[in-house]
Amino acid sequence: MKAIEAVGTIDQDRRVVLDEPLPKGVAGRVRLIILFGEDEPSEQEWLRAIAQGDAFDFLNDAKEDVYSLSDGKPFDDAR
Repeated sequence: MKAIEAVGTIDQDRRVVLDEPLPKGVAGRVRLIILFGEDEPSEQEWLRAIAQGDAFDFLNDAKEDVYSLSDGKPFDDAR
Protein backbone atom coordinates (compact mmCIF):
# COMPACT_ATOMS: atom_id res chain seq x y z
CA MET A 1 0.00 0.00 0.00
CA LYS A 2 1.38 3.42 -0.98
CA ALA A 3 0.73 6.65 0.90
CA ILE A 4 0.21 10.23 -0.31
CA GLU A 5 -0.09 13.14 2.07
CA ALA A 6 -2.68 15.71 1.08
CA VAL A 7 -4.24 18.62 2.92
CA GLY A 8 -7.86 19.66 2.62
CA THR A 9 -11.00 20.80 4.32
CA ILE A 10 -14.15 19.02 5.40
CA ASP A 11 -17.07 21.01 3.96
CA GLN A 12 -20.58 21.51 5.31
CA ASP A 13 -21.74 18.23 3.74
CA ARG A 14 -18.88 16.40 5.54
CA ARG A 15 -17.04 15.81 2.27
CA VAL A 16 -13.26 16.08 2.01
CA VAL A 17 -12.16 18.83 -0.39
CA LEU A 18 -8.42 18.71 -1.16
CA ASP A 19 -6.40 21.91 -1.47
CA GLU A 20 -4.55 20.59 -4.54
CA PRO A 21 -5.25 17.85 -7.10
CA LEU A 22 -3.80 14.40 -6.52
CA PRO A 23 -0.97 13.19 -8.79
CA LYS A 24 -1.90 11.50 -12.07
CA GLY A 25 -2.49 7.78 -11.86
CA VAL A 26 -4.10 7.93 -8.44
CA ALA A 27 -7.55 6.40 -8.79
CA GLY A 28 -9.83 3.81 -7.28
CA ARG A 29 -10.82 3.17 -3.70
CA VAL A 30 -8.68 4.68 -0.97
CA ARG A 31 -8.35 4.47 2.77
CA LEU A 32 -8.27 7.81 4.59
CA ILE A 33 -6.82 8.73 7.93
CA ILE A 34 -8.09 12.18 8.89
CA LEU A 35 -5.98 14.15 11.35
CA PHE A 36 -7.44 17.27 12.86
CA GLY A 37 -6.70 19.39 15.85
CA GLU A 38 -9.34 21.28 17.72
CA ASP A 39 -6.76 23.44 19.49
CA GLU A 40 -4.54 24.20 16.49
CA PRO A 41 -4.40 27.83 15.40
CA SER A 42 -5.83 28.76 12.01
CA GLU A 43 -3.61 30.00 9.20
CA GLN A 44 -4.83 33.54 9.88
CA GLU A 45 -3.87 33.22 13.55
CA TRP A 46 -0.39 31.96 12.57
CA LEU A 47 0.13 34.89 10.20
CA ARG A 48 -1.00 37.39 12.83
CA ALA A 49 1.36 35.88 15.42
CA ILE A 50 4.29 36.04 13.00
CA ALA A 51 3.54 39.66 12.09
CA GLN A 52 3.16 40.79 15.70
CA GLY A 53 5.88 38.62 17.25
CA ASP A 54 9.52 39.49 17.65
CA ALA A 55 11.03 36.28 16.24
CA PHE A 56 12.25 38.03 13.07
CA ASP A 57 13.30 41.36 14.62
CA PHE A 58 16.95 40.45 14.07
CA LEU A 59 16.41 41.05 10.33
CA ASN A 60 16.07 44.79 11.06
CA ASP A 61 19.69 44.87 12.26
CA ALA A 62 22.03 46.58 9.74
CA LYS A 63 24.48 43.64 10.10
CA GLU A 64 21.88 41.40 8.43
CA ASP A 65 21.73 43.59 5.30
CA VAL A 66 24.52 41.79 3.47
CA TYR A 67 23.22 41.96 -0.12
CA SER A 68 22.70 44.84 -2.51
CA LEU A 69 20.97 45.23 -5.88
CA SER A 70 24.34 44.82 -7.62
CA ASP A 71 24.88 41.32 -6.13
CA GLY A 72 24.24 38.26 -8.25
CA LYS A 73 22.94 37.95 -11.78
CA PRO A 74 19.44 38.80 -13.07
CA PHE A 75 17.08 35.83 -13.32
CA ASP A 76 15.06 35.44 -16.52
CA ASP A 77 12.46 32.68 -16.52
CA ALA A 78 11.16 33.48 -20.02
CA ARG A 79 12.97 30.58 -21.71
